[in-house]
Amino acid sequence: MDPITTALLWDWLAFALRWLHVITGIAWIGSSFYFIALDLSLKRHGGLPAGVDGEAWQVHGGGFYNIRKYLVAPDALPEQLTWFKWESYSTWLSGFALLAVMYYAGAELYLIDPSVMDLTPAEAVGISLASLALGWLAYDALCRSPIGRDQTRLMLVLFGLLVAMAWGYTQVFSGRAALLHLGAFTATIMSANVFFIIIPNQKVVVADLKAGREPAPHLGAQAKQRSLHNNYLTLPVVFLMLSNHYPLAFASAWNWVIATLVFLMGVTIRHYFNTLHATGRGPLWTWGATAAIFALITALSFAPRPLKLEPEAQALEGATLRLASAAEFEEVHVTVLGRCAMCHAAEPFWDGIVRPPKGVVLETEDDVLRQARAIYLQAAHTNAMPPGNITYMEDWERALIARWYRDGVAGD
Repeated sequence: MDPITTALLWDWLAFALRWLHVITGIAWIGSSFYFIALDLSLKRHGGLPAGVDGEAWQVHGGGFYNIRKYLVAPDALPEQLTWFKWESYSTWLSGFALLAVMYYAGAELYLIDPSVMDLTPAEAVGISLASLALGWLAYDALCRSPIGRDQTRLMLVLFGLLVAMAWGYTQVFSGRAALLHLGAFTATIMSANVFFIIIPNQKVVVADLKAGREPAPHLGAQAKQRSLHNNYLTLPVVFLMLSNHYPLAFASAWNWVIATLVFLMGVTIRHYFNTLHATGRGPLWTWGATAAIFALITALSFAPRPLKLEPEAQALEGATLRLASAAEFEEVHVTVLGRCAMCHAAEPFWDGIVRPPKGVVLETEDDVLRQARAIYLQAAHTNAMPPGNITYMEDWERALIARWYRDGVAGD
């Protein structure tokens, strides 16, 4: 098969996996949010059958539904039970496949940044796989430990673990890969909760009931704890998965802080809706807290990335920035041609790329002027491009682009 056909088929494979991941993610998140809301909205009153913890009346699609929740189970179980598990498994499997296609197969472009840590593709993939596995083991050990019996203390310790992982990933991978891996790290914990705890516990309860044994109460409590964790972790994971499209989040100087603040926003948003479903009234302060956290994230993204310039480069930068406007733009154009145009060309000549990414062509001076804002955001304010700094754009070149945009294009 010729290289162009291979590249096109590989792109369609990535697109298909992304689509599948979104579809299964919607199904998982939808069922998770629904059952948490249902559980919190149950009403307890007299007249309910023995063992019933509460009931809810709902209307949807022109029909009325009367739903009851048993603390353990009814006296007689139906032959057929609907299990909610494949939504979780399919989401994780499609996400991992997409991670392999995009970040493992494209490690030099998306996973590795030599300026962060000079890794081989095999080393980077090994670190990625190990972190996902060890993350689940650490989380599960904490939940089973004495700390896990105090929900507040457990959540604080788990938040500390997420902060440590956010910082650690940014010390190893490119910014894009770091935030995405924090999302994968968290999503792996969530799916493993379903696979190793929630579903197995429910199966033990069902087997005990069918055998006439009394189920152990701790199995339901453990499953409920993990389900609640999944509920609060869902929104941050969605943000982190989307972040790879926004360099102000993943390639800023404070990307690991931004990532951890996102988890706090997830807590405030979910707390509002969970309280609303439980009491009929949500605490409005949570929206103020969410807005304040988001404002802080935005402010952090404005911080310019510190540039490391050797003495010779500093002298060159100073000389370059004193050039007249036209000559300065010529320097910018030359930089873009040398560092970006091998991919962003009408006919890219970088192996594996047969179409300019996002249709952006950066060959002529007019091309550069049209894309001035994007070039500044991607290559100067952040270091998102070139991906993994694969073409070794120098810091003085980023400083040149920043100066040209701020004083020239944006200042006009």
